[in-house]
Amino acid sequence: MKTVELKGCGPALVTPFTADGAVDYDAYVALVDRQVAGGVDFLVALATTGETPTLSAEEKVRLLDLTVAHAKGRPVLVGCGSNSVPATLANIELLDSHGADAWLVVVPFYNKPTQEGQYRYFKEIASHTDKPVVIYNVPGRTGANMTAQTCLRLARDVENIVATKEASGKYEQIAEILAGAPEGFRVLSGDDDMTLSIMKIGAKGVISVASNAAPSQVSAMTSAALKGDFAGAESIEAGLKPLFKACFAESNPIPVKAALSLMGYCTPVMRLPLVEASAETRDLMSGLIKDLGLC
Repeated sequence: MKTVELKGCGPALVTPFTADGAVDYDAYVALVDRQVAGGVDFLVALATTGETPTLSAEEKVRLLDLTVAHAKGRPVLVGCGSNSVPATLANIELLDSHGADAWLVVVPFYNKPTQEGQYRYFKEIASHTDKPVVIYNVPGRTGANMTAQTCLRLARDVENIVATKEASGKYEQIAEILAGAPEGFRVLSGDDDMTLSIMKIGAKGVISVASNAAPSQVSAMTSAALKGDFAGAESIEAGLKPLFKACFAESNPIPVKAALSLMGYCTPVMRLPLVEASAETRDLMSGLIKDLGLC
């Protein structure tokens, strides 16, 4: 199995669209380059924030190719999860030869699988790839939480399940995973707002929405935390807290795309069923952008 260093800040990259709804590949490259220049540690392509369920197979391949080409040696974690084994494996087959370093696989959505169902699903997916697999637990979007016990069972039983992206919002659950994790198994925050609190107890970083707007700031926060400089990290976090909260004023990635559009990096266009941010959210983001000196 290939080893991949996933720690620090990894932006969950948005997918910019033109005014007529096509993927804006030039804007995407500029966004990736900005993340790299901002000091991020790894890149996360084709995840929820990228509106991946609305993308065609051809769009996914081209976006991944561009991500890898502009990563400058940084690991590329690639979202491939669906809500069935065949669909997830089809995504892996589609993208496997295009430079993915590891797979981000979400707990199956809508099905509401039991803990045993989740265990068997992830074990089956992992058995079909020699690349590292990162579990993505986000019950607010999937309708099913993966418990600490199930996560740890997978971590112990399946060699190439190497990490979890935890976006349950359950501090005690995350703490239990960290306390029981086998050597080498990592926890990454899936919630910007909880990142520092769980890094203090052993998490290794964040897959970040807010980094799309503020890559250097989020990277600086996680870098300080990894070095044990929690006072420095807290100082940076204090300025970022309003942005972390605002990124979820509406369904992700609506607010952060509004921010990026106000900063001139892309249009605010979304693909249905998501729609552009409300005037209230745009006003909120406009104020935060000025406060943080992002434009």
